[in-house]
Amino acid sequence: MPFNFLAVLVSTLVTLLVGFVWYSPKIFGTIWMKESGMTEEKAKQSNMLKVFGLTIFYSFMLSFMMPSLVIHQMGALGMVGGDPTIAKASYTAFLADYGEAFRTFKHGALHGFMAGLFIALPITAINGLFEQKSWRYILINAGYWMVSMMIMGAIICGWK
Repeated sequence: MPFNFLAVLVSTLVTLLVGFVWYSPKIFGTIWMKESGMTEEKAKQSNMLKVFGLTIFYSFMLSFMMPSLVIHQMGALGMVGGDPTIAKASYTAFLADYGEAFRTFKHGALHGFMAGLFIALPITAINGLFEQKSWRYILINAGYWMVSMMIMGAIICGWK
Protein backbone atom coordinates (compact mmCIF):
# COMPACT_ATOMS: atom_id res chain seq x y z
CA MET A 1 0.00 0.00 0.00
CA PRO A 2 1.47 3.38 -0.96
CA PHE A 3 0.48 5.02 2.33
CA ASN A 4 0.61 4.27 6.03
CA PHE A 5 -2.85 4.03 7.61
CA LEU A 6 -1.40 4.93 11.01
CA ALA A 7 -0.25 8.23 9.47
CA VAL A 8 -3.85 8.87 8.39
CA LEU A 9 -5.06 8.24 11.95
CA VAL A 10 -2.40 10.48 13.47
CA SER A 11 -3.05 13.26 10.95
CA THR A 12 -6.71 13.15 11.96
CA LEU A 13 -5.72 14.79 15.25
CA VAL A 14 -3.95 17.68 13.51
CA THR A 15 -7.10 19.76 13.16
CA LEU A 16 -7.67 19.65 16.91
CA LEU A 17 -4.08 20.56 17.74
CA VAL A 18 -3.82 23.34 15.18
CA GLY A 19 -7.25 24.64 16.16
CA PHE A 20 -6.25 24.75 19.83
CA VAL A 21 -3.36 27.06 18.94
CA TRP A 22 -4.88 28.93 15.96
CA TYR A 23 -8.11 29.89 17.71
CA SER A 24 -6.50 30.66 21.07
CA PRO A 25 -6.98 34.23 22.34
CA LYS A 26 -3.28 34.99 21.83
CA ILE A 27 -3.34 34.09 18.14
CA PHE A 28 -6.64 34.53 16.23
CA GLY A 29 -9.30 33.49 18.76
CA THR A 30 -10.34 36.95 19.90
CA ILE A 31 -10.49 38.32 16.35
CA TRP A 32 -12.35 35.21 15.13
CA MET A 33 -14.92 35.51 17.91
CA LYS A 34 -15.56 39.16 17.03
CA GLU A 35 -15.76 38.48 13.29
CA SER A 36 -17.97 35.40 13.66
CA GLY A 37 -20.29 36.89 16.24
CA MET A 38 -19.36 34.21 18.78
CA THR A 39 -19.49 35.10 22.47
CA GLU A 40 -18.10 33.35 25.56
CA GLU A 41 -21.68 32.66 26.70
CA LYS A 42 -22.68 31.17 23.36
CA ALA A 43 -19.52 29.04 23.26
CA LYS A 44 -20.31 27.62 26.70
CA GLN A 45 -23.71 26.44 25.44
CA SER A 46 -22.09 24.11 22.88
CA ASN A 47 -22.23 20.37 23.31
CA MET A 48 -18.45 19.93 23.31
CA LEU A 49 -18.62 16.14 23.13
CA LYS A 50 -20.60 16.47 19.91
CA VAL A 51 -18.34 19.24 18.55
CA PHE A 52 -15.09 17.38 19.24
CA GLY A 53 -16.51 14.00 18.24
CA LEU A 54 -17.72 15.28 14.88
CA THR A 55 -14.49 17.22 14.41
CA ILE A 56 -12.54 13.99 14.75
CA PHE A 57 -14.93 12.19 12.40
CA TYR A 58 -14.73 14.88 9.71
CA SER A 59 -10.98 15.22 10.17
CA PHE A 60 -10.67 11.49 9.59
CA MET A 61 -12.65 11.86 6.36
CA LEU A 62 -10.25 14.58 5.23
CA SER A 63 -7.18 12.60 6.31
CA PHE A 64 -8.46 9.54 4.50
CA MET A 65 -8.54 11.45 1.20
CA MET A 66 -5.23 13.28 1.71
CA PRO A 67 -3.03 10.44 0.37
CA SER A 68 -4.58 10.91 -3.07
CA LEU A 69 -3.61 14.60 -2.91
CA VAL A 70 -0.08 14.31 -1.51
CA ILE A 71 1.31 10.92 -2.61
CA HIS A 72 2.05 10.59 -6.31
CA GLN A 73 2.13 6.79 -6.13
CA MET A 74 -1.62 6.77 -5.37
CA GLY A 75 -2.14 7.38 -9.09
CA ALA A 76 -0.39 4.12 -9.87
CA LEU A 77 -2.57 2.32 -7.33
CA GLY A 78 -5.64 3.80 -8.97
CA MET A 79 -4.48 2.49 -12.33
CA VAL A 80 -4.70 -1.08 -11.03
CA GLY A 81 -8.13 -0.56 -9.53
CA GLY A 82 -6.90 -0.03 -5.97
CA ASP A 83 -5.95 -3.66 -5.40
CA PRO A 84 -2.21 -4.22 -5.82
CA THR A 85 -2.66 -8.00 -5.47
CA ILE A 86 -4.24 -8.15 -8.94
CA ALA A 87 -1.69 -5.87 -10.57
CA LYS A 88 0.69 -6.99 -13.28
CA ALA A 89 4.41 -7.31 -12.66
CA SER A 90 4.92 -3.88 -14.23
CA TYR A 91 3.16 -2.28 -11.24
CA THR A 92 5.58 -3.96 -8.82
CA ALA A 93 8.51 -2.92 -11.03
CA PHE A 94 7.24 0.65 -11.17
CA LEU A 95 6.96 0.85 -7.37
CA ALA A 96 10.41 -0.72 -7.01
CA ASP A 97 11.80 2.10 -9.17
CA TYR A 98 9.61 5.01 -8.01
CA GLY A 99 7.89 3.92 -4.81
CA GLU A 100 9.89 6.35 -2.67
CA ALA A 101 10.00 9.24 -5.17
CA PHE A 102 8.83 12.51 -3.60
CA ARG A 103 7.91 10.71 -0.35
CA THR A 104 9.13 13.34 2.10
CA PHE A 105 7.54 15.42 4.82
CA LYS A 106 8.53 18.56 2.89
CA HIS A 107 6.87 17.39 -0.33
CA GLY A 108 3.73 16.36 1.53
CA ALA A 109 3.62 19.75 3.24
CA LEU A 110 3.85 21.47 -0.15
CA HIS A 111 0.96 19.46 -1.58
CA GLY A 112 -1.06 19.80 1.62
CA PHE A 113 -0.60 23.57 1.51
CA MET A 114 -1.60 23.63 -2.16
CA ALA A 115 -4.73 21.62 -1.32
CA GLY A 116 -5.55 24.13 1.40
CA LEU A 117 -4.92 27.06 -0.93
CA PHE A 118 -6.82 25.69 -3.93
CA ILE A 119 -9.58 23.72 -2.14
CA ALA A 120 -10.13 25.03 1.39
CA LEU A 121 -9.63 28.73 0.66
CA PRO A 122 -12.15 28.87 -2.21
CA ILE A 123 -14.75 26.89 -0.25
CA THR A 124 -14.26 29.01 2.86
CA ALA A 125 -14.31 32.24 0.83
CA ILE A 126 -17.47 31.34 -1.07
CA ASN A 127 -19.29 30.44 2.16
CA GLY A 128 -18.00 33.59 3.87
CA LEU A 129 -19.10 35.81 0.98
CA PHE A 130 -22.64 34.43 1.02
CA GLU A 131 -22.74 34.68 4.83
CA GLN A 132 -21.56 38.31 4.48
CA LYS A 133 -18.53 37.67 6.66
CA SER A 134 -15.45 39.87 6.68
CA TRP A 135 -12.24 39.02 4.85
CA ARG A 136 -10.57 38.75 8.24
CA TYR A 137 -13.01 35.96 9.16
CA ILE A 138 -12.49 34.24 5.81
CA LEU A 139 -8.70 34.43 5.96
CA ILE A 140 -8.53 33.26 9.59
CA ASN A 141 -10.59 30.17 8.78
CA ALA A 142 -8.90 29.50 5.43
CA GLY A 143 -5.48 29.97 7.03
CA TYR A 144 -6.39 27.40 9.67
CA TRP A 145 -7.25 24.89 6.95
CA MET A 146 -4.14 25.65 4.92
CA VAL A 147 -1.90 25.08 7.95
CA SER A 148 -3.85 21.98 9.02
CA MET A 149 -3.76 20.43 5.55
CA MET A 150 -0.07 21.29 5.19
CA ILE A 151 0.75 19.39 8.38
CA MET A 152 -1.60 16.54 7.46
CA GLY A 153 0.06 16.27 4.04
CA ALA A 154 3.51 16.24 5.60
CA ILE A 155 2.58 13.44 8.00
CA ILE A 156 0.82 11.32 5.38
CA CYS A 157 3.44 11.72 2.63
CA GLY A 158 6.54 11.52 4.81
CA TRP A 159 5.53 8.75 7.19
CA LYS A 160 6.39 5.41 5.60
